[in-house]
Amino acid sequence: MKALPAVAVLGLGAMGHAFATNLLKKGFTVYGWNRTPGRGEDLKHAGLQLCNDPALAVADAQVVIAMLTDGDATQSLIRAVAPSCQQGATFCQMGTIGIQETANAVAQLHALRPDMLYLDAPVSGTKAPAENAQILVMASGDRTRAEAAQQVFDAISRGTQWYGEVGNSQKMKLVINAWLIAMMQGVAESMQLAKQFGFTADKLWETLEGGPLAAPYVKGKLAMIRENDYTPQMQLQHALKDARLALANAPQGTMPMMSDIATLWENAAQGGLAEQDLAAVYAWLDNARQI
Repeated sequence: MKALPAVAVLGLGAMGHAFATNLLKKGFTVYGWNRTPGRGEDLKHAGLQLCNDPALAVADAQVVIAMLTDGDATQSLIRAVAPSCQQGATFCQMGTIGIQETANAVAQLHALRPDMLYLDAPVSGTKAPAENAQILVMASGDRTRAEAAQQVFDAISRGTQWYGEVGNSQKMKLVINAWLIAMMQGVAESMQLAKQFGFTADKLWETLEGGPLAAPYVKGKLAMIRENDYTPQMQLQHALKDARLALANAPQGTMPMMSDIATLWENAAQGGLAEQDLAAVYAWLDNARQI
């Protein structure tokens, strides 16, 4: 049986926290760090070695997971931890940070630590799937050197898909998130029409259930709408960031609907819904309908 690599999880938000939890359950030695103090304290009893400095968190780790918001934060983290990483360690960037941003981060790590392996490994799935190790890891980079990282991916996911050259999986993640965002806007608008006609969220799902349109994702979002509970699985502000990344990388004029969604979601975020689940766009539309 192969020895499990020690892992540093840098960024203990909803996804990073889920990664750390599952790794601890599977017997990994896990070090954690978060920019905002206090995150991860609840995992210390399970064995998380929480550090107040990211350089300390990576010192004994063979695999480093970065789960931060954007490219700037990721590059800042690389500068902070690169000198302290183990020889030949693997750096797994698992957030959605953008295509050029990924290229910049890869170049930066290579300049600082050419011995290290950079894997681009965003995931498909949100908070609940991550907690249940049911996300899909979308990996790209040198797979021949990724044995330790693969052990980590196997512990936190339902599987891994590989996309070749480092950075390719970031491209597919933008495609997937563009689809997700468009789907959510469609659910919100369709539910507005259903409400106008006197139908409930439950009645809409009953009509969809068992048919080709009955995506589990839609069921979950309709449940949020029914309960008026937008506890975030994916924050609206993070989805808005991804919409902007998709627009920035698409041929001009090819995503007109995404452009309109980004404008609407920007208004919703500024209206106080930024940290709510992206399904809260329904509440924003509902409020607009009643004005």
